[in-house]
Amino acid sequence: MLFGVVNPVGGAQKRSPAGQDDPESEDEVYEVVDLTEYARRHQWWSRVFGNNSGPIAEKYSVATQIMMGGVTGWCAGYVFQRVGKIAATAIGGGFLLLQIANHSGYVQVDWKKVEKDVNKAKKHLKKKANKAAPEINTFIEEATDFIKRNIVLSSGFVGGFFLGLAS
Repeated sequence: MLFGVVNPVGGAQKRSPAGQDDPESEDEVYEVVDLTEYARRHQWWSRVFGNNSGPIAEKYSVATQIMMGGVTGWCAGYVFQRVGKIAATAIGGGFLLLQIANHSGYVQVDWKKVEKDVNKAKKHLKKKANKAAPEINTFIEEATDFIKRNIVLSSGFVGGFFLGLAS
């Protein structure tokens, strides 16, 4: 067991009746600090991200957390990549077909009406966005708190997500 620095515990010096410190007091009390227990309770991420550095950090080893985060991140990135390609193909193909139909004379687009409707939709979204802001802020705060509590798992997820996007 490792023992470290001894710290004086409060009220270590006697005071004279006049309120001045007595530098020659021999009644100082010291506390012995167990460094292994201190290191277990005060890990480096606790100093960086706060004291609530996570229940997962206490249950699994760092390698297990990185592996779990990496695998789930890779799966999410891979699915995100595939769904993104399908969505881009569908939207691009639909736009291409609409342009071909417009050019061939099958479809007539009233661009002034489209612009008017788009501007109306923008105004409607701005009104809705102001009402939804507290909910979004709450979600962002909860997500940030989760990331801070599970920093090793989260970093593994981000790395895996980028690998999934690349594969």
